[in-house]
Amino acid sequence: MARTASLSGFPEWLPEERLVELHVLDTLRRTFELHGFSSIETRAVETVGQLLRKGDIDKEVYGLSRLQDDDGDGAAGAQTATAAKGDPHALALHFDLTVPFARYVVENAGYLAFPFRRYQIQKVWRGERPQEGRAREFTQADIDIVGDGELPFRYDVEIALVIAEALGALPIPDFLLRINNRKLAEGFYNGIGLTDTAGVLRSIDKLEKIGPARVAELLMSELGATAVQAQAALQLAGIRTSDTSFVQQVRGLGVSNELLEEGLNELEQVIAAAVQRAPGKVVADLSIARGLDYYTGTVVETVLVGHEQLGSICSGGRYDALASKGNRTFPGVGLSIGVTRLVSRILSQDLAKASRAVPTAVLVALSNDESWGAAQDVAAQLRSRGIATEVAAKAEKFGKQIKFADRRGIPFVWFTDEDGKHQVKDIRTGEQDDADPAGWVPAAEDLHVRIVKG
Repeated sequence: MARTASLSGFPEWLPEERLVELHVLDTLRRTFELHGFSSIETRAVETVGQLLRKGDIDKEVYGLSRLQDDDGDGAAGAQTATAAKGDPHALALHFDLTVPFARYVVENAGYLAFPFRRYQIQKVWRGERPQEGRAREFTQADIDIVGDGELPFRYDVEIALVIAEALGALPIPDFLLRINNRKLAEGFYNGIGLTDTAGVLRSIDKLEKIGPARVAELLMSELGATAVQAQAALQLAGIRTSDTSFVQQVRGLGVSNELLEEGLNELEQVIAAAVQRAPGKVVADLSIARGLDYYTGTVVETVLVGHEQLGSICSGGRYDALASKGNRTFPGVGLSIGVTRLVSRILSQDLAKASRAVPTAVLVALSNDESWGAAQDVAAQLRSRGIATEVAAKAEKFGKQIKFADRRGIPFVWFTDEDGKHQVKDIRTGEQDDADPAGWVPAAEDLHVRIVKG
């Protein structure tokens, strides 16, 4: 990570680093809105019961407590939520944005138009072991589409294409969306006689960390698989194609199952559309499982090419039963971008940087202390045209005021003489020209901070 505060796992960026992060956030926000996604924000805390109802992730969740709980209504008191598992009403910080979003949909269903398209950019907290790409406090950017009762599969295809477009607009290396389908995997496992499909998925999800031999051992020792069944599961996980040829490879394994066929058809649709609209950005990778239990169909993980050791920078998938209210269900599909993980790699590898350290384009210098009011008038005229401007605090020698601007990274210094004549100096080149505060503008590349690739 480029730079972190002394409290491990809680990154804090320098101003020029924060400008890179803001560029990433603005780019994602702009892309999501172009595709019709509305912004929402949910509260930082949820009940422990809400957070833990889908997947055994209690060791990752931070429970809350007050230092002094005089009236006895404080929340869970532990570093993680483990101690609060017995109290579903205790409060904890959310570990992702999908579970809070599901609760939000249920509580606001009467006010939402379905299918509901939302994006959400917020901090989340997770009990990670801090390292590059893994922080305890970090920012995620999610998009989801949720339906009422049903959600056409075509939205699975659309979500993948939107994320490919959004990532393609960022100053990052090439990336690859690795896509699978849980129906395909579960149907295959059932077809070979492995009924604990959730257990098999959890084992397959460890494939890249522990290797195929160890996964085979887990399948046999923990799930009762035979050597032949374990080998078949690994053969399926070994299929990876950049087109729809995976369909024939799966059928070539000789397994017949209705759910398998449904998953094959869905994954074929996603890959076929991606080959046409996002060529080279998507592969069918049948080793992708996703550990959380709420995924029911399409599953996605995304890696930066050449930076695979960073892990997935964007993940998610289809969930059909995460949100429900009585007999009413709200199926959805969504993907989450790990913004902090991306930004940490951009900064640590000098993949991009800000063209200057501050937003300010112009420093208005003071010729004497009485000129401060007139300098503010000049600054106001410049700001009215969108030119970020500061006014010097005191009338030091012009050389010192120029050095101050240089130290701050401000490219232009504005001077006004006693006769009211204005000049602006580009301190990078030394050029100084007459200027009119009512009409002067810098070159387009100097008007705003730009993010340039390293």
